[in-house]
Amino acid sequence: MRSMALNGKADESETYSALGLVDSGKGISCSGTPHVVSIVSSVLERAIQKNENLLKASNRKDGVTIFHGSRVPSLSVRQYMERIFKYSNFTPSCFVIAHIYIDRFLQKLNAYLTSLNVYRLLITSIMVAAKFFNDECHNNAYFAKVGGVSTAEMNRLEMKFLFTLEFRLYVTTEVFRKYCLNLEKGAGEIRDHAVKPIEKRMAIQR
Repeated sequence: MRSMALNGKADESETYSALGLVDSGKGISCSGTPHVVSIVSSVLERAIQKNENLLKASNRKDGVTIFHGSRVPSLSVRQYMERIFKYSNFTPSCFVIAHIYIDRFLQKLNAYLTSLNVYRLLITSIMVAAKFFNDECHNNAYFAKVGGVSTAEMNRLEMKFLFTLEFRLYVTTEVFRKYCLNLEKGAGEIRDHAVKPIEKRMAIQR
């Protein structure tokens, strides 16, 4: 997977470095977690908020699948992804691949990402990405323990995920690059959104 991240031009390499996808020292938080984890989690959380507001406003209900939980876990999406990264030995690029897989899955079912299905989709997509792109990978029982589900459920989730994607797991360099650029752009928008309220309060104080 690393070779995919290193095949781009200079500006693309900067993007990969900023996301923490290359061993440059950049794009790594003080905790040692690559920025791509927090960026993907922020993008997913914004999508969830938008989708749930849309469903509520239109008085619609999203179709329930085996990926839906009965309640939202106590961990945030970011904390959940940080946990997966901490206990799983694979490259940060898998988080980008998992993001691509989730998009493909939702498009196939014409479904929405919500706070009830995002956790199982994450552990399943990351596990599948790790299996496909890494030379060595933990087994389903290990991922089940990390993700907080039973091994039997992990097996069912994997099969449903793979058959829904029709086993289309390959990701081209171009698609990977586009997703990385969109993630970098999304990170900028999130930072701008967070800074504006602070600037507004400072203007009032003056």
